[in-house]
Order: sequence, then C-alpha cells, then structure tokens
Amino acid sequence: MMIPACRLVDLPRGEAFRLDIDPPVSVFHTDDGELFAIDDTCTHQDASLADGWLEGCEVECPLHASKFDLRTGAVDAPPAKLPVRTHEVVVEDGVIHVKVSSRAPNLPPCVASRLVGGTA
Repeated sequence: MMIPACRLVDLPRGEAFRLDIDPPVSVFHTDDGELFAIDDTCTHQDASLADGWLEGCEVECPLHASKFDLRTGAVDAPPAKLPVRTHEVVVEDGVIHVKVSSRAPNLPPCVASRLVGGTA
C-alpha cells in the first residue's frame, strides 16, 4: 500500500515527518538529501522517533537514547534490542509516498498490548 506523506519541498533536510497511521511511520530527510521511512515507535518503549535526533543515517530516540540505522532499521545503540521496520520511499510529482512493509512491526509491549486489545 502506497501512502502519500507530504510534499518533498515541505520536508527540509535534517527533519522528519510522522504519518499517523497504525502503527505510525516516519519519513526522514537526511542532511545529504536521502529519504528513509521507518516505524516511528521505538522498540524499547513508546516514544516517537520523529521527535528524536537525526545524524547521518541514524536516529536517536528522545526517551532513552537508543539509536536506529535508517537504512536497515538495525539497533545501533541500546537499550533497544529489536530493530524497527523499514519502508520503501518513492517520490512522484514532488510528493513523498511510503510503501508500508508487510512484515510485522517490532513494537514495545505497552504498544503491542494496546493493538491486541482491539484498538488496531
């Protein structure tokens, strides 16, 4: 499924845009001009990675400083242990679209239990 996120001109380099879908996804525009999309929720605890710090191809969680590689979703620094899902990014006619991965997300227990509870 391709979801339009925002216009490319509206996402400055070094910034992120959060898609409020379930679970949320964030698009990151690196200082080098690359675009990446990952699940927005840190796998350690319920924190928005879009609110974190972007450096190169890494985002640092604002809650406990876990770091994730935007290219692979891999954890680069604890306390998180599980990777985040990555998603394909396509720019068409100046609009950023995200093709959401069909893989299951790695969500922290507090978020996963909410989704299982029927709010998903």
